[in-house]
Formats: sequence, C-alpha cells, structure tokens
Amino acid sequence: MDEVERRVFMKGAALGALAFTIEGTRVLLTPSQARAQGVPLRMLGPEEARTLEALGETLALGARNAGIAYFVDQQLTVPPGHALLALRVSEARPPYVDFYRAALGGIERASQALSGRKYSDLSADEQRDFVTRLRQGKLESWQGPPQSFVYSIVRNDAVDVVYGTVEGFARLSVPYMPHITPERRW
Repeated sequence: MDEVERRVFMKGAALGALAFTIEGTRVLLTPSQARAQGVPLRMLGPEEARTLEALGETLALGARNAGIAYFVDQQLTVPPGHALLALRVSEARPPYVDFYRAALGGIERASQALSGRKYSDLSADEQRDFVTRLRQGKLESWQGPPQSFVYSIVRNDAVDVVYGTVEGFARLSVPYMPHITPERRW
C-alpha cells in the first residue's frame, strides 16, 4: 500500500468507512451507506444476507439498517489477518466465509425444522425465542457450528456495527474516545 493510499484508508477508517467495490471502483462507505446504496454483496448470497440481517436485528436493534450484512460481507473480502470480525480472534480458521455459510445455513435449517418457515419470516417473538434456544444450545435439529459460538460471533458483529460508531456510543451515553477522532460525524 503506497503512502497516499494508506492516508485515504486511515481517513476512511476514522470515519468508520470500509472499502467497497462498485463496478470495479473502490469506494469508501459505511456499512449503512453500502446497504442504502444497494452495493452488490461479494461473498454472501441474498438469502444468507437476509438471514444475517434478521438475526443481527434480533441480537442488536438497528443492526439491519446499520448494515450488518454489508459489514460482514466486506470483511470476508479482506485478508483474514486484517478482518475486523470477532471470528478472527477465535479458534476458527480462515476462510471465514465457511463459518458464516455453515452458521447461516444452520439457522435456516433449524428454523424450518422448528416452524416450517425461514428465520427472517418468523415474528419478532418467534425470532427472540429461536435466539434464546440458539444461545442455550437447545435447537434439537441443529446442524452447524456450535450453537452458542454462532450466537456469540453474530452478536458481536451486530453490536460492533450498531454501537461501534460515534452515534452508537452517544446512544449509550458513553464518551467516544478514539485514537483518531473522525473529521466529521458518521
């Protein structure tokens, strides 16, 4: 990475922006902006993104609009050692997309077995009940990575994307004390 590219990256990182590729051009956007603009996902399929958004929203209100699927998808495109995903500091080994595909597939299979519907089609109460079972490891038809591990990783992703911003800190009434202060609000 040359010095100019590094400066642009650091400025974008201070703003919470990530590098998304749109029609062959790298653009710095927040995950929320990428979602609003409909940036094409590169690693996750549409149904996987839909499941991740619904699960993220159950775990941290606002995760869908904050762009959890776009955050995870973008992070799956970077070298594993640079990923900002909680999965990176776990025992899971790259490629991390394998974990997300197995976890999201497990969510859908268990939801179908439990209710006959996709997770994203469940009511809010049904989704909360499902997540409680997932956290406790009580989804009997589960086929995927350990349930509590899936819960903790996706919960961390959801919390990161919702509260890991200046605005997220403000919603929690916590002073934002970054190493590099953003030049403008996210």
